[in-house]
Amino acid sequence: MRQSPTILKTELLAQSSHFQIEALHLRFSNGQHRVYERLRGTGYRSVLLVAMPDPQHVLMVREYAVGVEGTILGLPKGGADTGEGYLEAAQRELGEEVGLRAGRLTELGELTLAPGHLCHRCRVVLAEQLSPCSNDGGDEPEPLECLAVALGDVPKLVATGELHEARAIAALFMAMGVIAQRG
Repeated sequence: MRQSPTILKTELLAQSSHFQIEALHLRFSNGQHRVYERLRGTGYRSVLLVAMPDPQHVLMVREYAVGVEGTILGLPKGGADTGEGYLEAAQRELGEEVGLRAGRLTELGELTLAPGHLCHRCRVVLAEQLSPCSNDGGDEPEPLECLAVALGDVPKLVATGELHEARAIAALFMAMGVIAQRG
């Protein structure tokens, strides 16, 4: 098993209300020294929901994503408030983003995105037995467009580039595995 490098020094290069940019000075077990930069969050915890109104469909949302400066197709998601568990956050976000409540929530696991540079982790939650609830819109600047997408159409959406958000693709893969195991 590989030995983790030794962190010799950590430098804070820049900071905002959401992120810190750090430089880590590392020494590897073979004596090599390197400096790596990473984007570190400030304790933000998040959930990503695979909301299924029935076993053949998933609810997806279209929303503006500032990182790519465009509207993307993805899954309902959001941050967990201080003191809020992941399943509580998933239930709240489901209500805020698509106006539904889940009778059954199942944690599927955790995802990272670009772990060589980002410290962000995201919990994936499967939401089933959906029913309407009040929707106050949460912190969204505008209502999200919600679509019921057939699971069989997901590969085509990925192939055509309409669905390109990596966390959403991975979360759907995780959910489809659980559904297949159930039979």
